[in-house]
Amino acid sequence: MDEINYALQPREKLLAYGASSLSDQELLAIFLRTGLPGFPVLILAENLLKEFGSLHKLLTADYQQFSAHKGLGVCKYSQLQAIGEVAKRFFTQQLINQSIMRSPKHLKKYLLDFYLGQDREIFIVLFLNNQNQIICYEEMFKGTINRVEVHPREILRQAVKVNAVSIILAHNHPSGNPEPSLADKIVTEKIANACRLIDIKLLDHFVVTHKKCLSFVELGLL
Repeated sequence: MDEINYALQPREKLLAYGASSLSDQELLAIFLRTGLPGFPVLILAENLLKEFGSLHKLLTADYQQFSAHKGLGVCKYSQLQAIGEVAKRFFTQQLINQSIMRSPKHLKKYLLDFYLGQDREIFIVLFLNNQNQIICYEEMFKGTINRVEVHPREILRQAVKVNAVSIILAHNHPSGNPEPSLADKIVTEKIANACRLIDIKLLDHFVVTHKKCLSFVELGLL
């Protein structure tokens, strides 16, 4: 079976076994569509992943970085940027109007998918209504590989703006260690205290790696 899978071209393999069966190289080849003289599209995709380091770094590269590679211009850049935006909107639509308290396992899965491949810390906030349904989510703060600066005031301002009753926090640890750090605990306490001042409830804070998603509530930290 493995020999048959390997022999199939990406589109044929997708139709036969589903999109999840494709490697990053094969998925990228489908979107690139064509290669370069002397470089079939699968080889081009493989080279790009090696040069950029990961699919995420390729998708988040700016146009100057992207177009510095031979054969990559505005057309392919636009296609890949659109892919990233589609994925982001798909994530949002999956969460909107769902009762988070009824499906915490689903939320963890969404967060694991959202942070997959991220090599910098991103702090997101989910804003909920009085039925624990997500009104919206925002990527509030971005940082370095091991640090992000969080401002509780900005979170509260957005919560008031969207009429949120409660919020859920999430951020990733690109290092791979899912255990909440002392800084994580301190900033969570600050946000919880700030929320109490305007009668907004902090429901949970998730720390996410590429394999695990830990909850402050489940750990007894909130």
